[in-house]
Amino acid sequence: MARAQSSTLDIPEAGKIPRHIALIMDGNGRWARQRLLPRIAGHRRGSEAVRTLVESATRLGVEYLTLFAFSSENWRRPADEVSMLMQLFISNLENEISRLHRANIRVRIIGDLTRLGARLETLITEAHALTSDNTGLTLTVAVNYGGRWDILQAMNALLRAHPEKAAGEITESDLTPFLSMGEAPEPDLFIRTGGEQRISNFLLWQLAYTELYFTETLWPDFNAESLNEAIHSYQQRERRFGRTSEQCCAPDS
Repeated sequence: MARAQSSTLDIPEAGKIPRHIALIMDGNGRWARQRLLPRIAGHRRGSEAVRTLVESATRLGVEYLTLFAFSSENWRRPADEVSMLMQLFISNLENEISRLHRANIRVRIIGDLTRLGARLETLITEAHALTSDNTGLTLTVAVNYGGRWDILQAMNALLRAHPEKAAGEITESDLTPFLSMGEAPEPDLFIRTGGEQRISNFLLWQLAYTELYFTETLWPDFNAESLNEAIHSYQQRERRFGRTSEQCCAPDS
């Protein structure tokens, strides 16, 4: 696994194809409502869009794909919808993990998993174990995840591991390994579907220099062409990481 590289301490390599894409899958409920269907129908259709996205990202050579499936704030939704979402997570893990493993995809689930229930926790543990040695795309799914939670749990874990650290001694490099995405490079491209233009407590630490892309496309309608459009937008950006345009364009930059 590659060592995480901080965009505030180093200048990451920026290729034509994003090495790491992070994505908020928004618009399932609106997609269903437009079709006079129950909201869970939109979530089920959204699961199919995940399959298409993973296949497309793999073909393009993306190394890391991180999806925001359920935030720590989503518990505020109606109880019946939350229950159906949890059952959908269980069904997806039961039905998809073998296929992902055959495709050499490494699966990681991040977030506060203690609230998800015994069956889902068991499936997550099994998915991690089954795919841990795979060398293809790393697919990370954030469930009961929040960016502020992530930073706080990382700080607490760091202090437990290094009680000798005093105020003023902790560095960014000290903290990074304890973050949920500590082993992955920071996202090059962030995509949010559904028309909203905010990051909603997702990867707050890691998105410091990520290129942001927002689309009106509802998540169930997001397909390979949609991904290509997002990457094309990314390819038009000049990623300076604090430098000037002249420095970025210089042969030895």
